[in-house]
Amino acid sequence: MKEKKHLPTDGGPIKWTSPFASLKHSSFPAASPTQPVSDRNASLSATSKKNRGRVDVIRQTAHRGGKTVTVITGFVGISQAEKETLAKRMQKACGAGGTVKEGRIEIQGDQREAVARILTDAGFRPVFAGG
Repeated sequence: MKEKKHLPTDGGPIKWTSPFASLKHSSFPAASPTQPVSDRNASLSATSKKNRGRVDVIRQTAHRGGKTVTVITGFVGISQAEKETLAKRMQKACGAGGTVKEGRIEIQGDQREAVARILTDAGFRPVFAGG
């Protein structure tokens, strides 16, 4: 049976040990980067410039009470977190709201040009489709 720990309620000192204290004395390899930071940043920008595939940029008004929405679909091999980051950048650049739903990004308003510019910078090939 596990022993219960009681904390003093009279304002006395609490004996606390950090759960990371045992890691302090471990022998982990030193964090020495193999290449300078400037080279790593250059390689990151180079990988983001590569062709990451085609995405469709669509303007829709259907089922939205007549309001226009820019929808970006067709992402392949991209995580949900990266879609949310892209959506955040698009919202900020367009000054509009938006969301990520069912694998697609929706930005309020007709923002196709600004969205296409952001997608191109991220390495995608935006294609305007639909109305």
